[in-house]
Amino acid sequence: MRESPALVESRRFGTRTVPVLRPLGWLVAGWRDFMRRPLPGLLHGLLLAAFGAVLFWAARNQFWLLAGAFSGFLLVSPILATGLYAVSRDLQRGGKASVRTALAAWRPRDDRLIMFGVLLAFAGTGWVMTSAALITGFAPAPVRNPVEFLRVVVLAEQGHLFEIWLALGGVLAAPVFASSVVAIPLLLDREIGVLAAVFTSWRVVMDNPVPMALWAALIMALTLVGMASVMLGLVIVVPWLAHASWHAYRDLVDTSGLPERP
Repeated sequence: MRESPALVESRRFGTRTVPVLRPLGWLVAGWRDFMRRPLPGLLHGLLLAAFGAVLFWAARNQFWLLAGAFSGFLLVSPILATGLYAVSRDLQRGGKASVRTALAAWRPRDDRLIMFGVLLAFAGTGWVMTSAALITGFAPAPVRNPVEFLRVVVLAEQGHLFEIWLALGGVLAAPVFASSVVAIPLLLDREIGVLAAVFTSWRVVMDNPVPMALWAALIMALTLVGMASVMLGLVIVVPWLAHASWHAYRDLVDTSGLPERP
């Protein structure tokens, strides 16, 4: 049976295996990049924190919707960090890595990144709708705020709504994480097709199941901390994780056989 061209393309270069605790090193390297060029990261973080605050205010009495929206943020966050991948890339090349570098990555000249962003947006929207339907349809009482979500869903004495909610979220989040964990930095950095980048991302996860599980847990934990601090923590967490994700990509993928993008 003939293999797809995208799968063949993804095998033109290799992936690397890393030690279990290597994700901690990515956090250290990401923090270093953030400290070297803080302004682009702070602007990204402020914009996302402001968006989260506006969303929370607009739906403050509809936590059944916010629960899905905030968890869906984890699905689309890789594409939102594109400008900061470009900053880390420029730093690695010895460039000046300014705000202009980050903005240039957002120019609609690369339909591959646009296509990937649209797919992630569909995934995020699908989870928000699924989460809202599940909570409004099966919760024994209205869920209007975080306290009611905790009481009615998380600590409910009967039923397994929270467990089902978590399981469905995991079923959606796991393949999205596996498809995007290195795909977007790879698309930014090298000339490669979208499907080939996704296949590469899956290879990385399958070659490093334990380190990548730790990486996913760190991303989730730090993002939740950022959200729990009235969104203010996202100002730091967003750029920190974005720069760290670039170093994860560079550590996990051997791109020496691929042409660089300018």
